[in-house]
Amino acid sequence: MVSTGGWRCSGLRWPEGADAPVLGWLGNAARVSVLGYGKELGFRAAGERHCVGARGNVCPLGALVSGRSTGARCPECARLDRAHSVAADTIADDPRTYRVYLAWFGPGMVKVGITAEERGAARLREQGAVVFSWLGRGPLMATRRTEELLRAALGVPDRIPYARKRAVRAVLPGAAERVAEVEELYGQAAALETGAGWPQSLERLPFDPVDHTGVFGLDGPVEVGRAVTGLVDGGVVGGRLVAAAGPDLHLATADGVVVLDTRLMTGWELVGADARSGVTVPVVGIGGGGVQDGLF
Repeated sequence: MVSTGGWRCSGLRWPEGADAPVLGWLGNAARVSVLGYGKELGFRAAGERHCVGARGNVCPLGALVSGRSTGARCPECARLDRAHSVAADTIADDPRTYRVYLAWFGPGMVKVGITAEERGAARLREQGAVVFSWLGRGPLMATRRTEELLRAALGVPDRIPYARKRAVRAVLPGAAERVAEVEELYGQAAALETGAGWPQSLERLPFDPVDHTGVFGLDGPVEVGRAVTGLVDGGVVGGRLVAAAGPDLHLATADGVVVLDTRLMTGWELVGADARSGVTVPVVGIGGGGVQDGLF
């Protein structure tokens, strides 16, 4: 998967229209690895973990960062990255069309969010949304106001701790129950359209649920026993890919399935390793702690 000369992972992506996620790599040239369930993966971390910079720019300090952080940025680069983030509500004049979505991650875990229409459902797959439906589309500020309306009127959160999303993947209910919770919330949200607060420039979209269990490989028995908490110099991660959701890879090893948050891979130089070597980096039982959560 990785050149023995060393590559740096740029993260896991879920391209629109693709059947599987891809891992991005930076080395002598940019490349991607298309992932498929049943494929064996193996790599070893080498050296120290460095800040990945911000918005395509190299960190001017070449700063070292914690192996447990999912952000892989020093404080200054993290500030610069957030300064140009729609999620952080720092951009008000973006001319693109946005969409409001309702996303379900497990029983009792539904959130509202927005994404640029041109990105399609990629943002939902990046977050590990098991089921979602669009609610509406319109200018950025209209979608922002709708998001705020649902939070205030219905108590719908705009983020869910990632550890909670991961912990319920092994006990997801059937398809009808998964869709039902999103449909109920959609009905409550749609009822707000006739009252005060619904932006006039927001076009409500029909309820049309999309279920990602097949795309994620979660449509069969799923094990989520342990999760990697961080890479270390010389530490190996190897196994057979059996599922993937959001930034997570579920790797089957001789000692059971281990979940790897690929955000922990960024900032390291990675070299190839035998996929049968298992996992020699720190892990924790799911529900017993975990890595520092990122936004959403």
